[in-house]
This record gives sequence, C-alpha cells and structure tokens, in this order.
Amino acid sequence: MSKTSRRRFIRASTAISLSAMAYTNVAQAAARGQQPIVGFIGCGGRSKSLRRTFDDAARISWACDPDENRAKDLQKDTGAKHTTSDLRRVLDDNSVDAIVVATPDHWHAPAAIMGCDAGKHVYVEKPCSHNLYEGRLLVEAARRNNVVVQHGTQSRSNPLIVGAIGLLREGAIGDVLMAKAWDVQRRNNIGHAKPSSPPSGVDYDIWVGPAEFVPFQTNRFHYSWHWWHNFGTGDIGNDGAHEIDIARWGLGVDGLPSSASAIGGKYYFDDDQQFPDTATCAFQWPGDGSVGQRKQLIFEMRIWSKNYPHNCDTGVEFYGTKGMLFVSKRGKLELWDDSNKRVALSEDRFSKQSLGLPRNHQVDFLDAIADGRKPAADIAIGHDSAALIHLANISIRTGSSLQVDPAAQTINNNEIADQMLSRD
Repeated sequence: MSKTSRRRFIRASTAISLSAMAYTNVAQAAARGQQPIVGFIGCGGRSKSLRRTFDDAARISWACDPDENRAKDLQKDTGAKHTTSDLRRVLDDNSVDAIVVATPDHWHAPAAIMGCDAGKHVYVEKPCSHNLYEGRLLVEAARRNNVVVQHGTQSRSNPLIVGAIGLLREGAIGDVLMAKAWDVQRRNNIGHAKPSSPPSGVDYDIWVGPAEFVPFQTNRFHYSWHWWHNFGTGDIGNDGAHEIDIARWGLGVDGLPSSASAIGGKYYFDDDQQFPDTATCAFQWPGDGSVGQRKQLIFEMRIWSKNYPHNCDTGVEFYGTKGMLFVSKRGKLELWDDSNKRVALSEDRFSKQSLGLPRNHQVDFLDAIADGRKPAADIAIGHDSAALIHLANISIRTGSSLQVDPAAQTINNNEIADQMLSRD
C-alpha cells in the first residue's frame, strides 16, 4: 500500500451504512434473550482483558489480527468461529453487530471509521486516534451512521471515579479551577535494533496499514510500537490517556483548550524509543475569560521512577476554592477542606449499586446499544481527551507553546505544528 493510498484510506472509508439495521438487530436480539455478535479487531495484549467480558456478555465470532498466532489464541480462548488478517471480512459479515478495536494506535481510527460505515457499533481502545484529524473523522463517522462508539477510558464506568466526580459536581471543594494528573512508573528499556524479517505468520503490510511504511524491526513491533511516532502516542497516550481523561472530566471542560504547552525528553533511557520518558504538560481553558472561569490541567509523566505522589503510580488531584480532592483508579480517594483537614467519606456512596452503574465499561457499551443511548465514554468525549495527548506530543516535538483555535481545531501560531494534527 503506497503512502498516498494509505492517506486516502484514512480519509475515505466508504462502506454502505447499515446503522439503522444494526440498532434494530441488537435490540431484537436483546428482546429475544440473545447475545450480540462481536468481532475482535486486534488480538494482542489489551484484548486479553476485554475478551473475558465480551465472551461473557456477547458472542465473539471473529478474531482478526495480522499475527495469525494471536488470532488463533483468541479463537482458542473464546471459541470464535473465524480468524482472519483482513478486517474487511469481519465488516462484510452482516451477522456481526459490533467490533472491538484493540489494535496498535495507528489503526484505531481507521478501523473504527470503517466499522461505523459498515453499520457496526464500535468499542475502540484509547487513544481513539493517532492524530487529531483522525479523531474528528471518527466522531463524524459515528454521528452520520447513528452507531454507538465507546472509548476505552474505562474510568468513566469506575464507581470510585464516578463517585469522585459526583463530589466535585456537588461542590465538595468549591469551584474546581485546577487539576494535576500523573503517570509515574518504571518502563522497560526497548534497546537498539536493526531492521529484520517479520516473524512467520505475520502479515506485516497489513500490520503497518494506514501508517507510512517502515521495515520491520523487533523493538517497534508488539507493544514496543507505543514508543514510535509512526505507530504510537508514547506513554502520554498509553497510560496517561486515563489520567488526562479523568482530569478533564473533573474540571468540567469540553472541547479543546486554548493553549497547550509541554516540555520533555529522554532523561533516562538510552534506547531507540522516539517519545520522551519525562514530560510536563499544561493546558488552559479560558471559559468566558472572567476570573473563576479559567481552568488549568497539568500532567506529569516519568516512566523511569517508582516514587509516586500519594504512593500511587497514577492519580489526579483537583484543586478548588474550598479544598482539594485526590482520586486514583488504584482505589484511593481523599478529600481535604480549605483548612487542609481530611474529610471522612462514606464508602456506601461509591458502590456500583448506589450509582446505578453496570458491571463494567464493556457492559455499558452493550447496554447502550440495546437502549439506543450514548455510552459512558461516547466518542466525542474520547476525542476531546485524546486531543490533549496529541497537542502535548506536538508541543514537545516542535519545542513550542501552542495557541489553539478550539472551534476550528487548529493551531494558529506554528504552521509546522498545525500540519502535525494529521499525517499530512
């Protein structure tokens, strides 16, 4: 696949829309007590946790992956009827109600867009796009086809996180003006490697797909692709995606920020990875410009350290006019008043039952399909959070602070940075 055709592929996946039929089929299946039929696009590491839920709440019929061993592994694990390396075979199957996109980042948006245009509901892993332009196309595809698209930021269905956001909305710390999030952990050194032949059973051309073609290399393949510009979004987009989403949610801001600034680099690792191992990112939303309406989000990343704030490798602090709230997906929640005194919290209010939440994020997706509603992490929400990832990475790569037009979703003060909002 040529460079030009790869880009054309991203812009125009034009399968016939069957969205109305998809909703009808799922609703009818639910009424008959039948489980929806799901196809997995990507059968690697992330799929292993997802497949357990979907295999319990749905019927997995397809295992699609360019690595035939991974496809066969999912088939063995779930009893899926079919394996393939070509996602078009999954999309052409009219019995498939929904797809799960658990591929490397560069395939997230193209596969999800094709799924939407084939009338399939889509569960897409985070971040939902490899660049901001793709994210916009995905939101548009979901809306024109009237399908459910759930973003894989599962904290949106986590009762502790949902409860914490509820406290913020109730005014527990007054007006929330700032959030500080972090991703601190020890990653592995990916070493140095040279191009080589792909392993047996891997269709490498399909694996590269819509990205610019580069020769196979062991340390930019399974999982290590995260650290390469062509395929991944670094750890800001990997683990940081969750904390950035929680922080933006708690701040109560929608859309893109008006400014984004980030600094970072490789401070620790001597290896081939192209993304920073250390970064500090800042975003601002002006509101109406008045005092009390401006919001700020700070994100810190250190993927070489085990010295965690609050003894949590990931978390978010929210600062308001009447206190501070700390929450982590690791199960920690603390509330402090404006005198810096700890406030006791009842655990009863943070149960799934009291909050009316489904068993997990994947079940919320299936329930949303059956109910004809938006899911907890609707793709518009996912796109707004993923946009911060892309802006941060662009700021680091260009060494510049970015002035953003939130309505146009463009960068106004740096032409090179603006061009990096898409692969072009």
